[in-house]
Amino acid sequence: MTSSDLQEQLNLRALNLLKEDADKIEKLIEVQMENLATRYCPLYEEVLDTQMYGFSRQVDYAVRVGLVQEPVGKQILSRLERNLATLYEAMNNKE
Repeated sequence: MTSSDLQEQLNLRALNLLKEDADKIEKLIEVQMENLATRYCPLYEEVLDTQMYGFSRQVDYAVRVGLVQEPVGKQILSRLERNLATLYEAMNNKE
């Protein structure tokens, strides 16, 4: 295995891990959207914000060490931020 192959495997692994973590946050957003009609939980909002902050740090790190290309990292973050904004908008409209 060449160093190029190893680097490619590392990059792919990093991207897959980021996508898995993004999917977990996505599930949290979906659960809150589903529960929006029944109850509002400020603690859940804090958890989401904390998860998003931590995830953004993970993406930043992966980009800085060259495991993930910056546009790819930004795309993953942007998708989650849009979904989170949709959730917050729905929460504000409910109030």
